[in-house]
Amino acid sequence: MNVKKFTASNSRDALRKVRDELGPDAVILSNRSIDGGVEIMALANEDIAALVAPSVEKETMLKPQLTPLPNKRRTDSNQAANLAGALETARTTLTAKKAAASELTEVMSEIRSMRGMLEAQLAELSWGAAQNRQPHRADILRELLAAGFSASLARHLAENLPPVTSAEEGMTWIKSVLMRNLQAINNENEILEKGGVFALVGPTGVGKTTTTAKLAARCVMRHGTSKLALITTDGYRIGGHEQLRIYGKILGVMVHSVKDEADLRIALEELKNKHTILIDTVGMNQRDHMVAEQVAMLSGASTKVKRLLCLNATSTGETLNEVVRAYQGSGLAGCILTKLDEAATIGNVLDVAIRHKLSLYYTANGQRVPEDLHVINREYLIDRAFKLKRESSPFQFQDDELPLVIANTVHAMKDKSLREVNLG
Repeated sequence: MNVKKFTASNSRDALRKVRDELGPDAVILSNRSIDGGVEIMALANEDIAALVAPSVEKETMLKPQLTPLPNKRRTDSNQAANLAGALETARTTLTAKKAAASELTEVMSEIRSMRGMLEAQLAELSWGAAQNRQPHRADILRELLAAGFSASLARHLAENLPPVTSAEEGMTWIKSVLMRNLQAINNENEILEKGGVFALVGPTGVGKTTTTAKLAARCVMRHGTSKLALITTDGYRIGGHEQLRIYGKILGVMVHSVKDEADLRIALEELKNKHTILIDTVGMNQRDHMVAEQVAMLSGASTKVKRLLCLNATSTGETLNEVVRAYQGSGLAGCILTKLDEAATIGNVLDVAIRHKLSLYYTANGQRVPEDLHVINREYLIDRAFKLKRESSPFQFQDDELPLVIANTVHAMKDKSLREVNLG
């Protein structure tokens, strides 16, 4: 009897060794796992007679252990069937998990919806209780909303109102808080005396070119034409650069056109001896992907370019918030409030400036160059905001509508910018 032992890292390799040495008709006597693989005891088919004993009992004992070498085709078929079964099981399990996840998502959505409704109802009840204790809150909230401030900021200020004896006293506190949180340059020496490179940016139609001309005129009056340079990137809009060229011709200042970052680098290098350089940029929708490219172009210039964002006071708070987020990029030097003469309310633009902690440089309120450009006066702006408040009934909130306004600010009240408002 010539029983041989075969070991390998897996069954397939061990069977291949058996087949190679003993032939395809070899008989497997045992198959067991060992450290590092498997061990197979096998016997050649021609040696099987040596195992036959006269005892029937021995024959019975040996027969169950005589296992023919598996047929390769049958083995592959079995493996394929096993693999298909495993895949089907995995697919079924995955489908079940997806169904469970979808159901969980729906449940969580319903819970959030219920939580939102509960928070809104609690906010209404809380407002009602607070109004009973301080009846002037409703008047102050209405004043803030009528001036164009967001419902969330208005509610935040009204809820933190200290004890007052009248609505007038309460409004005095409100104005002081708003003024404290409105950032502005002390005087225009930040631009006119320090000089540097300033780029006016913002969406189309906010008055960038006119504002650039107003700033240019002030620079010329302070330092003369030789100290100022004008650059325009507005090559897209028909006649865009021509408008600035007309202003430049009137002022006696040459206007340089650039198309890309390379052109801008060259122009800034050639004009590096100028005291002040003003760049009028092409206007872009805040949702245009090219806004990011424009910010990158100005930020990547060899000379530091301070970006001044022009904010249209006639736009809604939601639109202004989008504009700031789009144009902020790696940071803004400040902003200029434009079209104040056309705005029915200005609380919206002041609200956005407070939330984003924007440094205000100028306000522009007309087309006259350079008269209609003014250094920021915070007290004047806050006072003007409440003088311009909406008085027409369709846009004026009534007492019974205020609880609903409060309820709708539940989620907005979690805004981090509100928690950073300095209440004094």
